[in-house]
Amino acid sequence: MDSNAVADYLLSHPQFFEEHAELLSQVRLSSVLGGRTLSLQERQVDVMREKLKAMELRLVELMRIGQENDDITHKFQLWTRDLLRARNDVDLPHTLTAGLQSTFNVPHVTLRLWGVAEEFAHAWFAAPVSDDSRLFAGGMTVPFCGPNNDFEATTWFEDAPAIASVALIPLRADGSEGKAFGLLVLGSSDANRFSADMATDFLDSIGKTASAALASLLD
Repeated sequence: MDSNAVADYLLSHPQFFEEHAELLSQVRLSSVLGGRTLSLQERQVDVMREKLKAMELRLVELMRIGQENDDITHKFQLWTRDLLRARNDVDLPHTLTAGLQSTFNVPHVTLRLWGVAEEFAHAWFAAPVSDDSRLFAGGMTVPFCGPNNDFEATTWFEDAPAIASVALIPLRADGSEGKAFGLLVLGSSDANRFSADMATDFLDSIGKTASAALASLLD
């Protein structure tokens, strides 16, 4: 009888060890811990202990992720509150970018808008933007995170050091399906701050909130 047949037999006869309880202490198994031998009962306890340890580690990781998410949510609420407190439309872009820098500890933040109302046409955030950058923003379906591949948008930072990584967030008039009217740019000299494998869900939420706030500046 081969081992598979023995395994099948035991599975189909779960009462076997009830009828032969003495085997639980007589059969000896090798342990992965220290090379010692264990009874079936002791080995089962070892297996359960290993599973419990893995579950505890997973619980710790889930708690850490939950705490990080709570922290992000709190910061997002603070940033949104500051946007709502802006005294007038022309204050919004500065409040928005400065808030991202201070609340989320982002080294460099700027933006550009096009199609703004005439009264804002000479503001810093309405500075000329190339057609290529407008097309790039219009074609984005999700925010971009990754290395600075000589993006025009990184030249919009004033007196900033070399930008190694960026997050580019399109601003749209009517949610994710609307026409792009601007680009929000987050930059860092740290190449790992905005990496290509970063999740973009939170950045997308920032983009939608920023779009809703800045839409009042459009023509």
